[in-house]
Amino acid sequence: MYLSTSAAKRPMMTTTSLSLTGESWSTSSTLHFLNPFQLRQQQQRGIRSVGKTQGRVMILGSGWGGFKLLRDMDKNAYQVVAVSPRNHFLFTPLLASTSVGTLEFRCITEPVRGYTRNVEYHQAWCDNVDFEQSKVDCTLNLSAVPATHITDPATHTLQTVTNNQKNHLSLNYDHLIIAVGSYSNTFNIPGVKEHAFFLKEVSDARKIRSRVLECFERAEMSRSEEEKNGLLHFAVVGGGPTGVEFSSELHDFIREDCSRLFPGLMNHVTLAVYDVAPTILANFDKSLSEYCMTKFKRSGIEVRTGTAVERVEDGKLVLKNGKQIPFGCLVWSTGLTENPMTASLENRVMKSKSKRILTDPYLRVLDNEGKVIPNVYAVGDCATIKDHELPQTAQVANQQAIYLRKALNKLAKQPEKSFTDVTAPFSFKNLGSMAYIGNWEAVVDMTKINENAKESGTLAWVFWRSSYLTMSVSMRNKMIIPMYWFLTWVFGRDVSSFQEYDRRKRLMNAEREG
Repeated sequence: MYLSTSAAKRPMMTTTSLSLTGESWSTSSTLHFLNPFQLRQQQQRGIRSVGKTQGRVMILGSGWGGFKLLRDMDKNAYQVVAVSPRNHFLFTPLLASTSVGTLEFRCITEPVRGYTRNVEYHQAWCDNVDFEQSKVDCTLNLSAVPATHITDPATHTLQTVTNNQKNHLSLNYDHLIIAVGSYSNTFNIPGVKEHAFFLKEVSDARKIRSRVLECFERAEMSRSEEEKNGLLHFAVVGGGPTGVEFSSELHDFIREDCSRLFPGLMNHVTLAVYDVAPTILANFDKSLSEYCMTKFKRSGIEVRTGTAVERVEDGKLVLKNGKQIPFGCLVWSTGLTENPMTASLENRVMKSKSKRILTDPYLRVLDNEGKVIPNVYAVGDCATIKDHELPQTAQVANQQAIYLRKALNKLAKQPEKSFTDVTAPFSFKNLGSMAYIGNWEAVVDMTKINENAKESGTLAWVFWRSSYLTMSVSMRNKMIIPMYWFLTWVFGRDVSSFQEYDRRKRLMNAEREG
């Protein structure tokens, strides 16, 4: 509910809750009293809703930045609204472990609604932002359900409400925090989206696990040596931390589990990392990067640096030098690019060369002319500070969320001050980088803190596991992650795959896709 001219004369506060019924929104209200000073402060700062003293804070996204904010915002001062197509937070550093069964998927997820007793949540994509009207247009990310039937109170007749009528909604905000993340960058290379797997979501990890097992099953039945070699060539494009960690996890899975389950196929298995750069883990200390390359070569993982991909075909990787490489599974992890939501803001907000939203040092979004858009902020991979490029890492998003939460909560306690009065500009503190490199070894680079703070080998692996276990959000996950590590060590990884086993349904799906 928004404050009208007549309502502004009355010192009251209305708490509103909105629920979708058919095509309209039903509103329930609870009245509280606001003093004239609070009303005047709201109007001066552009706050129009009166559900809380500081208005509605809308958070777009449930990643490292968005999830941290919706958990820690002062719910007594702000009405927190979360909009995200994903109804959980994903602990991305351990995503590669789930793709081969070292951990199960629920070990690395935290449900949004588990922390939203005082938060209004909508499982939806944000399609557009109207900065002038302080409104966002959304599309629900929900599976189709049967049409519902409601009674029109005016005519008392039964009306049918279809799914299309219920899939779109508009939401108002007073403060907007854009934390929508980014998509995997294909660099417009033909065939990547159609034939490669990415590693950004739990659904990606599930698909990769199924494909790896299918490659082994098909190779087991094949009588052609050439076909076996192609099916069991696993290609990873991208030598950054994601590509390196996935390659390491996959190598462990093949060495420790597939060698026991498919002993006759081990001579046909190859695993290669392709990168256009001259080295892998290029952002790490040079000695650690070299250690990783040496470790990979000794483990039998091919490292093909200085290699550019021209296109990807079905089961075939075509390089710029003309060489064609058959593969059974291709995982693509070559960096990040903007997602459709940030793309929709083109020519309305200022962007960097890499298409990230530009903010001022206080994380406030800049319009196309470089002016601050009131009460709109951006954090995480989708944004960076003007003239100060930030890395696209979970560490940055987490620190930005902590900074913004503290600033907004301070502002709620000191409403007479401006945002820049209650906080200093944001400053990123690089705490280092870590990467798992297989066989209970890792590399840890903290040279940004101290030039001698770097480690490799088993001790680094202990630090890597301990750090990520500590960083896990809930006590539940802190308990089940080491449990699954122990079960994997004792019994091996789970090689079950979950598919459609009804033959008629599978044929129907194949016809629909084909």
